[in-house]
Amino acid sequence: MFSKKRGIIAASITALALAGAATLAGCAPAADEAGKAEDAAVRIGVVGASDPYWATFTDAAAEEGIEVELVDFTDYNQPNPALSEGELDLNQFQHIVYLADYNVANDDDLKIIGSTAIYPLAVFSTKHTKLEDLKQGSTVAVPSDPSNRARALNVLQAAGLVELSDGGTLFSTPDEVVADKSKVKVTEMDASFTATSLADVDAAVVNNDFVTDAGLDFADALYQDDPEDEAAQLFANVFAVKNADVENETYQKLVEIYQTNEEVQAGVLENSGDSAIMISTPVSDLQALLADAEEQVRASK
Repeated sequence: MFSKKRGIIAASITALALAGAATLAGCAPAADEAGKAEDAAVRIGVVGASDPYWATFTDAAAEEGIEVELVDFTDYNQPNPALSEGELDLNQFQHIVYLADYNVANDDDLKIIGSTAIYPLAVFSTKHTKLEDLKQGSTVAVPSDPSNRARALNVLQAAGLVELSDGGTLFSTPDEVVADKSKVKVTEMDASFTATSLADVDAAVVNNDFVTDAGLDFADALYQDDPEDEAAQLFANVFAVKNADVENETYQKLVEIYQTNEEVQAGVLENSGDSAIMISTPVSDLQALLADAEEQVRASK
């Protein structure tokens, strides 16, 4: 919505395709009275498990006696249902607005256990090197999931490429693009396809998780929003857990490792092209932001 990098115990990175999502539950170890086997690895769902900082993170966790299994997803639609269904223990791929939208749409109550970073959302092109090179009527792709779509549209408006009839909100849609006052046309596609579709469009708004894997360089972005802007707080990336696991000390320790291990932090920053803003926002503040975002989502329906 919106995503910075093994050791006594090596992490197992499992590719999880949509068709095979249900197999994890069937292969899970027998649970104890607390609902999880005492010797089971902590399963964290991520998008981009091959990013080098995750190897650093799993090494650091192993040094603390915590075995981590990374479960890799290729799109944003899978990690939250997998968490809700008990196939994961935590996930870390989304920002607060995305989680709020998921909770409201699915009548769920996933909670935030810690923050990671705020990433800028950037416009990329393989056909143009400057924003000004985009011609009238050029096509720009944006992610199709509601929260990232709205943020992308606001980025395009800030860049002077579109005008939104609603002025730009957390829930803007392409229907609000005022055609005769906008320079570009907007097309929607799954967030995982925006980068790989650059040959077919003039530009695309690409979520941070997909930039490096697509061979793009953050330094080549035509435009990006400001992650230090106060409004960006709602787009802070977070670790999410089931409501019953908010006080789980092992999970809290993993968040602490992510937030305080210097090698992990440096790896995350490097992977972002030095564009991420690393944060460790108090959980109470994060939960308040989540509650506010959920209210806004409900009000928009």
